[in-house]
Amino acid sequence: MINLFKGGEGILFMNVKEKMRLGEMYCGFDSELVKARENAKKITRLYNATTDEERDYRELLIKKLLGKNGSNTFIEPNFRCEFGYNIEVGDNFFANFDCIILDCGKVAIGDNVWLGPRVQIYSVNHVKEPQARREGYEIAAPVNIADNVWVGGNTVINMGVSIGENSIIGSGSVVTKDIPPNVVAVGNPCRVIKTID
Repeated sequence: MINLFKGGEGILFMNVKEKMRLGEMYCGFDSELVKARENAKKITRLYNATTDEERDYRELLIKKLLGKNGSNTFIEPNFRCEFGYNIEVGDNFFANFDCIILDCGKVAIGDNVWLGPRVQIYSVNHVKEPQARREGYEIAAPVNIADNVWVGGNTVINMGVSIGENSIIGSGSVVTKDIPPNVVAVGNPCRVIKTID
């Protein structure tokens, strides 16, 4: 695929995954992405059908799915993601039931991070122009969650957001902007309500 440099200095050849990574507009219907989504659906279907007694099998599936995972990764079924390979989690990661991660942009999660039930992380959005949106064009931006963060249930974390270390996000929040370290933040939109000593 061809993309003009901003400013028109030359032509850069980029595949769809590179466009996603660089925050360029790309078509979500691209055959490479369709195939990658099908693979993620297959692995998550297998994962979600496992029982608590199948820990070793779960670990094998998570290693096949995620781009990187540290030691002691535990994700309660049901879990959904778009691709999996753009998700990186550190040590001692826990995601409770019904977690959804749309990982078109990179989703980097540090050590000792806990996600409550039904947490949703969206590193992608549809474009604003209606015709391009109908044609399946999207844009992605990374999400970064630092070490020791606790995210309450039913929280939505939007694309391009960073959450600083040790912070707590209250249940039901919609995180649209960066959250600094060592705070409690809550609400829609999510706002800092106090600091953590």
